[in-house]
Amino acid sequence: MSETLAILDRFYAAELAYLSGETGFEPVAEFLDPEIVLHQAEGLPYGGQWRGPDGLARFLAVMARTWASFEILAQETLVDGDRVSVLSQVRARGRATGTELEFPILQLIRLRHGRLAEVRPFYWDTAAVAAVCAGADR
Repeated sequence: MSETLAILDRFYAAELAYLSGETGFEPVAEFLDPEIVLHQAEGLPYGGQWRGPDGLARFLAVMARTWASFEILAQETLVDGDRVSVLSQVRARGRATGTELEFPILQLIRLRHGRLAEVRPFYWDTAAVAAVCAGADR
């Protein structure tokens, strides 16, 4: 379990460093299974399925254009073998609107050989998130 938590901590750190422009995509890619699938809610500017490391790179580019800031305020993680549930409280500011919003996200994550193979985020209020992102380009 501690190894899984360490993998996720390093992945999230790499993701935030990439989104903030501190690093390239390579540190993120190290944590991705070659067949990773990210399932995002269709009602969001970055909705749909994103496949493979290239798909995740495109997704993160859209996220960077969508959000001016994206901060994890609190996080709870439950590990069950290769399946992980992560409940995060997020504060983010939409780039297009300048509006700030705090919201929870529950991510169901499946690992394969120590890498992220599937991620399913669930938002409590996709309409509120989409409104803050209004005008974001995909």
